[in-house]
Amino acid sequence: MVDSGTKIWTSGAHLAKFGILLARTDPDAPKRKGISYFVCPMDTPGVSMSPIIDMTGAHSFNEVFFDEARLPANCLVGEVNDGWRLAKATLANERVSLSTGGALWGSGPSAQDLVDLVRDGSGSGNGASRIDSRRVKDPLLRQRLASVWIEGEVLRLIRLRTLSARLAGRAPGPEASVQKLLADEHGQRVMELAKDMVGTSGMLAGSGPAGQLPGGRRGGATEIRFADDLVPGVERVWHYGFLFSPALTIGGGTWAIQRNIIGEWVLGLPRDPGE
Repeated sequence: MVDSGTKIWTSGAHLAKFGILLARTDPDAPKRKGISYFVCPMDTPGVSMSPIIDMTGAHSFNEVFFDEARLPANCLVGEVNDGWRLAKATLANERVSLSTGGALWGSGPSAQDLVDLVRDGSGSGNGASRIDSRRVKDPLLRQRLASVWIEGEVLRLIRLRTLSARLAGRAPGPEASVQKLLADEHGQRVMELAKDMVGTSGMLAGSGPAGQLPGGRRGGATEIRFADDLVPGVERVWHYGFLFSPALTIGGGTWAIQRNIIGEWVLGLPRDPGE
């Protein structure tokens, strides 16, 4: 197969040995038909890329270019023109993996971690790390804190249902979109609340709730390039996560795509015209 074109927002392409390539192999077939699924060695002649640096300073995405790149027949996965069926299974598994554990696509702190820091550190810290006990008693902040904790518990139970289904041999279906949609918006609310809990100091770089997170909760979905000592006593993942969280509802299938899937496959609403 010979391929020319571009793919933007390719995660980890600069680190990967292989990529997944969905290519139209029947130009006359409608929409989802006529697409084939390939494994593409990233050192294939004609494949090049340009880095994309996000506002956290991380290089995790790329624009990949294909200029008459040739893939041999043994790179084909499954049958010719049956790629969309395989792509749906790949995307469903990706969406499950992006909505596990921490609030940043399975990485970083969880709502429970935030609640624990607020409970244990209320009234302690100084400057941008201080959580004033009076703010914890504020009914609006208290309600938001309760809400993100409840959301975190609901997501934990959904993950257990997904795990049970996988152990029973069932592949992820449209419930993967339900899980990702909830997890992405939940992650944004957790990170916004973490900043708001420290009041006006939340506008400062590096600010967030004071206190140490468990080792597995200190990393992000991408590399964290901020210094450790921006604000003493505050984990840098809070500031990183606040800046990264707008990407949650875009990457891995946008919030609009997830709602379309849920509307059509879960609620039984009419499909988009022309499909």
